[in-house]
Amino acid sequence: MISDATPPTDGYVPPAVDVPALTALLDGEYGEIRDLVRANLSTHASVLEEAEELGIDAFRERVRELAVELAATGQTGMGFPKEYGGGGDVGASIAAFETLAYGDLSLLVKVGVQFGLFGGAILHLGTERHHRAHLPDLITGKLMGCFAMTETGHGSNVQALGTVATYDTARQEFVITTHGDAARKDYIGNAARHAELAVVFAQLEVDGKKEGVHAFVVPIRVDGRPAPGVRIEDAGRKMGLNGVDNGRLWFDGVRVPREALLNRFADVTPDGVYQSPIENPGRRFFTMLGTLVQGRVSVGGGAINAAKVALTIATKYAVRRRQFEAAADGEEQLLLDYGMHQRRLLPLLARTYALHFAQDVVRTQLHEVFSGNRSADQGDDEQVRRELESRAAGTKALGTWHATRTIQECREACGGAGYLAVNRFAALKADSDVFTTFEGDNHVLLQLVAKGLLTNYANEFEDLDQLGMVRFVTGQAVETVIEKTSVHKLLERVRDLLPGGDEGDPEVGLLNSDYQLAMVRFREEHMLASLARRLKRGMDEQRDPGAVFSHVQDHVIAVAHAHVERLILEAFIDKLRTLPDDGDEGSNGGDGNKSALGLLCDLFALSAIESDRAWFMEHGRLTVQRSKAISREINSLCRRVRPLAVDLVDAWGIPPEMLRSPDLVD
Repeated sequence: MISDATPPTDGYVPPAVDVPALTALLDGEYGEIRDLVRANLSTHASVLEEAEELGIDAFRERVRELAVELAATGQTGMGFPKEYGGGGDVGASIAAFETLAYGDLSLLVKVGVQFGLFGGAILHLGTERHHRAHLPDLITGKLMGCFAMTETGHGSNVQALGTVATYDTARQEFVITTHGDAARKDYIGNAARHAELAVVFAQLEVDGKKEGVHAFVVPIRVDGRPAPGVRIEDAGRKMGLNGVDNGRLWFDGVRVPREALLNRFADVTPDGVYQSPIENPGRRFFTMLGTLVQGRVSVGGGAINAAKVALTIATKYAVRRRQFEAAADGEEQLLLDYGMHQRRLLPLLARTYALHFAQDVVRTQLHEVFSGNRSADQGDDEQVRRELESRAAGTKALGTWHATRTIQECREACGGAGYLAVNRFAALKADSDVFTTFEGDNHVLLQLVAKGLLTNYANEFEDLDQLGMVRFVTGQAVETVIEKTSVHKLLERVRDLLPGGDEGDPEVGLLNSDYQLAMVRFREEHMLASLARRLKRGMDEQRDPGAVFSHVQDHVIAVAHAHVERLILEAFIDKLRTLPDDGDEGSNGGDGNKSALGLLCDLFALSAIESDRAWFMEHGRLTVQRSKAISREINSLCRRVRPLAVDLVDAWGIPPEMLRSPDLVD
């Protein structure tokens, strides 16, 4: 292995990182709740061993016990109203969940199912009668429940669920029925063992008319046994997360009272009249689902923090493990002093910081929307909610993919020791892998992002399926999209930021954040305009709208990915611009924290451009010389970040007990 990672010879002096001050900056306004979670993780650190040593039944019981113990500390109830025993702080509930991801992920998901999905559905889809009946016991963990949406035949396409709830006017009851195995509820957390109630999503039929998907509170166990008409099956051992009791549910004419309908957005009167304040069925459906967006925000944040654990272990290993003589003194060289090892880990470190600040933005938006704390100049409620849903979807997709990639790279960077279960990577890989799937398949989520971009979150947004979106874009929106993303204007914007224009010194301007942003904006807007044109051309040729969309689906995903990556870079740059310069009064004690973060921001931005250099070169935005200059600059940034790496991972504040890797970490 040959290294080009010799220390900079230009007199560069690394900034001094103030780790406690940087931790405080990263924790933000939620430092107190994050510290509570850290303390709880340390107290219950034995769960890491129990996950490996206990049988599946015993471990499931242990995870349930721990979820209840965490509830007693107030950690898991932060998002519920104070009058029912919660903390009344949505943002704090997300911060607590994110921090819990430093530990065992079965416990994280158990908490997410009980308090996020089940509890969130009761809170956001129900009304006072449901809150009074269920929230107090739900918040303490005395009442366990599950969130029964996904079916064997339909996961992402919730509008096509096969479970049916028929209203019986004579008895003022809903009859819940599973029509065939394709309509069985599948992969449902808490269902196999612990849930007494389920929030069941089903097609509502009233007086022979289908009213779309609605949610119902349905007892699935009575005194620990399946309720009459309910069949429960254990989904069995999974690839990971075996402390969560996933199961399948069938309903054979199960009757629940009329009041079991979670009726915030629609209700059925005793005499069988369907009522809703939202007349449009599509808008009603998406409004209902939109209230559950905190699940995506939570999963994205949890994945990002799982990646932090992997990076911390791999980084600490890389500064103690030596391999091969690289100097005349005969001493073997530390792994992190090799250029390739820096290239493997440090851009991932930078991207993790970038995603952390992007997660801060979406968490703040979620808190403002659900707490009613938005200012009047932030737009109308529907527009803001659509934009939140899009941003949450995109951040979740890129955050979970990043976790999967990072955990794998860190495992490999730790060699054979990384393959031992005791060093955490086995559990991290197995338990986090499904994060890319639950709370929305990532590719489906990115299509939601692209839909918002193409329609500019228009009022018709909720009504548009894929075919409707194609028609809308080609009929009304295409000229607006193309004008908004004028390639000529974009090119001029990028050129203006380059000293000497395209023909200038290829090394100059690379670390200019305005240049970096202009590049990723150019990519996003050029892709969006060309996608709109492709959709219009397909429709002008009288082709089937479904075929038109299918043929450009790769383009749709690319646009969404580019958009979200731009948002991530903007979040990082915006955060940097709020910080006082190092040494200024009020700089949060950071002698060099802003400089260190600036290095990471540059490393993230240039790595993002380099990873898509083929596109930028194809579209005239990178010369060969400038492309090579970017790679050289990334190598230089890695060398400059290298002395800071341990401080930067320590600033995440991961409890030492959660770095349980005796072969890798001192």
